[in-house]
Amino acid sequence: MVTPAGYNSCEQIQSYFALYPVPVAALLWCGSPPEQVSDHLSHAKETLRGVFFLPYMPCLEPRCRAIHNAIDNGDLPVCREKGHVVEDHVAPEKRHVRREDLKAWIARDFPADKPTFLFDSIERNAHSAINARAFQTLQVELEANRSELKKAKEWAQNIIKERDELKTERDALKSCIEKMTKDSSTINQRSESTYLNIIGAMLELMLSSSLAGQKHSIFVNQSAIISALLGYHSDKPGISDRTLESKFAEAKKSISTY
Repeated sequence: MVTPAGYNSCEQIQSYFALYPVPVAALLWCGSPPEQVSDHLSHAKETLRGVFFLPYMPCLEPRCRAIHNAIDNGDLPVCREKGHVVEDHVAPEKRHVRREDLKAWIARDFPADKPTFLFDSIERNAHSAINARAFQTLQVELEANRSELKKAKEWAQNIIKERDELKTERDALKSCIEKMTKDSSTINQRSESTYLNIIGAMLELMLSSSLAGQKHSIFVNQSAIISALLGYHSDKPGISDRTLESKFAEAKKSISTY
């Protein structure tokens, strides 16, 4: 027989069993396929009114008892065959439970147990501790975390912007300092050349004679000049025989270059 497109036998059976007699609910809860429920019941032994036992399905009897106890304690609404919830006493063999009531009761009292005839794959895979209130709490925490993350991103963007601005200022200052250092070096070199030229010119003048042959100073040579400087200014920084010899040599070289 070809199954028509879109036909789902499981959904049809679940719809048929939207109202379950207690032993049927217990069998489905034990994992019995819906189409085998009648066969299992035909082999079951009734140990108490509405309570059945199957040797190859040991969970049937305790689950029958659990459903009856929930009805007796008012934890699980009970119906008769027509499916209307009643408040008065219903004989155990005539008790029926609605699918939605059974599902809510099992989810509340047996959160780790989610039989396939009541719970879909998403509900079975969800953690038992996650209920509507817990989900709402998680949502609130998630929104709070998102808000904190947004603030953290804004803070990070501001920090990055400030860092980039500081890097720009640093690079500008570095460039300025390098330029100043370069300019200072150039100025120092020019100043030193100027001083050496002055010293060289004075040496040349002091040791030379006029056109008439008259000497411009009493010093006959460079040694005499050094001796005089040492005699008058030996206590001054830079006034030493070796330094004067060196600087005079540099001065002569500098003045002769121009």
